[in-house]
Amino acid sequence: MTCAESGKPLPMNRSGEIDFNEERQRMVREQLSEFPSVVRAAMEIVPRHEFVPPEDSFRAYADTALPIGHGQTISQPYIVALMTTRLEPKPTDRILEIGTGSGYQSAVLARLAAEIFTLEIVGPLARRANARLQRLGCRNVLVRLGDGSGGWPEAAPFDAVIVTCAPERIPPALTVQLKDAGRLIIPLGGLGDQRLLVYSKFKGGLVQQAEYPVRFVPMTGAARPARTK
Repeated sequence: MTCAESGKPLPMNRSGEIDFNEERQRMVREQLSEFPSVVRAAMEIVPRHEFVPPEDSFRAYADTALPIGHGQTISQPYIVALMTTRLEPKPTDRILEIGTGSGYQSAVLARLAAEIFTLEIVGPLARRANARLQRLGCRNVLVRLGDGSGGWPEAAPFDAVIVTCAPERIPPALTVQLKDAGRLIIPLGGLGDQRLLVYSKFKGGLVQQAEYPVRFVPMTGAARPARTK
């Protein structure tokens, strides 16, 4: 059996099942070597195959995004590592995540920060992610069903904010709820022209630090642009 994306044979254990531990180590070794050791260590621990539909588990560690239902995806491992690295999570940080999805990014951050507050607008995804994160022991992750454009005001301020869906512009609440000197990473723009932007907050405003071309699903809810007739 081979991974459809890489063409490489999948490692099998003595029971004839896919050896996901070996696959995860190979993912980190071959796809993520440029990232800091703390990020690689977190991603070597978190079982990505638990966050994808069972029918896609054989390609869970391929360098590709995968569908998780309801028109949403789990980001490719490289993008998860990139966003985690640029967010610079610290052990004492309280982080706001917009777009829980499968919960994979939350689980990676849970290994690196004190508390993760994550919002998901799609009910079935929020419920499944919460159950999955609890089952895997991510007790420092709080999942809420709701529109991420408003943030999580009663838990603010946050040391960092990470957005895993793309609005046209930064929702103002996310800037307000970010601490001064905090970090924000967010994809902006339409499907044909998106940029992953990295900001730091300085004296109440955002200062751009870096940008990368990306492709994320659009942010829905209040941040979705009104359709013209």
